[in-house]
Amino acid sequence: MNFDYPPDLISHITSIDTFINTTILPLQHTNDNNRFFDHRREYARTDWDQGGLPRREWEELLTQARILSDKAGLYRFALPKLYGGAEHPSTNLWMSAIRFHLASHPIYGGGLGLANDLQNEHSVVGNFPDVLMLHHFGTAEQKRTLIEARLRGEFRVTFGLTEPGHGSDATFMDTSAVRRRRRRRGGRKEEDGVDGYEINGVKKWQTGAHSCTHMIIFARTSGKAGSARGITAFLVPRETEGVEVVSYEWTFNMPTDHATVRLSGVFIPESGILGEVDAGLSIAQTFVHENRIRQAASSCGAAKFCLDKAIERARARTVWGEGKKLAEHQGIQFPVVELTTQVEMLRLLILKTSWDMDRVVEGCVKTGTTPWVEIEKTLSDKVAMCNYWANRLACQSADRAIQIHGGDGYSRHYPFEHIYRHFRRYRITEGSEEIQMRKVAAYLFEFGGKVSKEKSTKL
Repeated sequence: MNFDYPPDLISHITSIDTFINTTILPLQHTNDNNRFFDHRREYARTDWDQGGLPRREWEELLTQARILSDKAGLYRFALPKLYGGAEHPSTNLWMSAIRFHLASHPIYGGGLGLANDLQNEHSVVGNFPDVLMLHHFGTAEQKRTLIEARLRGEFRVTFGLTEPGHGSDATFMDTSAVRRRRRRRGGRKEEDGVDGYEINGVKKWQTGAHSCTHMIIFARTSGKAGSARGITAFLVPRETEGVEVVSYEWTFNMPTDHATVRLSGVFIPESGILGEVDAGLSIAQTFVHENRIRQAASSCGAAKFCLDKAIERARARTVWGEGKKLAEHQGIQFPVVELTTQVEMLRLLILKTSWDMDRVVEGCVKTGTTPWVEIEKTLSDKVAMCNYWANRLACQSADRAIQIHGGDGYSRHYPFEHIYRHFRRYRITEGSEEIQMRKVAAYLFEFGGKVSKEKSTKL
């Protein structure tokens, strides 16, 4: 059994580093763009006069970096070949390795740099859950008009599942959609109308609402509260009558683009339905495992970055005039030893789980079965283990780095406070860590309708 990266993966990561060093870092160091990454970052990124929204100059810089990465052939790696991607047989393994590398890198790591700024889900190697949703569930017309527009930056969506009163319990959503026929302007006969749905409800944490062109809104179209069946996904153009951004929620990490959106009598024609009526939750679940394992890789990488910097500081710092380095004290050593051990064990579990996911996908291609359904049956517990522990570990490692750096670590002249504030969100989003732990427990104790891994492979 060989745990080394394959040579072609090593070569690919080297090419990413070369691109970052020759193209992205020079851009970051141009025209005081470093104000978005050094101690001025929160102030520079946030337009305080516009309710805390991201500054236009900040988002334009991110766009510029993405365009450069796309031209270099790196940005679309995880996509199918149809959209310029590699469609690599080990996509999950490679993406986890890449995300870990970018987040742990000693120069541009920690998820705080123009190459890989995770506060904005920005990276020179992109993640495309919206593209894959359209690819798997969109109509021919939706795919034709929206996917390439998305890759050009002309189609931008929010994800409307969470509500003010419902987070992880999405099946209890209050937002509803009722079939009706809209009359054409000036039309007199019913048959002159357009068949569709009227949506009413409120959605919260609609990230990117300030600049989106559309919103993917999930609404109950049939069934009872608590039922997974009966929820439909709609593509709602941002400027549709009845769509109102009520507020942008200020958060632990600024700027904010997380909106609360009210939908009042919003009419969407049938052509705006994404996927099947009443089967919208399957769309939301399509990419959840890929998202969670990649986030775990980034969090694990950020944890390593923080610990590496803490070790560097401890080895350089002389304390109490005694001629001893901070690193010589066991009170410094032991917490770092524990966290570093966890990082290394978790990294291996992430890579192993990613490799297993690729094997499931490979098998599904041969049998014509649905990959995300099979991954849910056989690997969902391992993905949940990786995700909840990595997100917690990133916070613990950032906190330890702050402590070892003392007052400097608490200041914004070092990246640790930003890393802590950003990665703290992932203990809530992508499924809270309690939800993830419950997922693991369902596999261990065989409750909640789940069966053991051994039994599930026979289904």
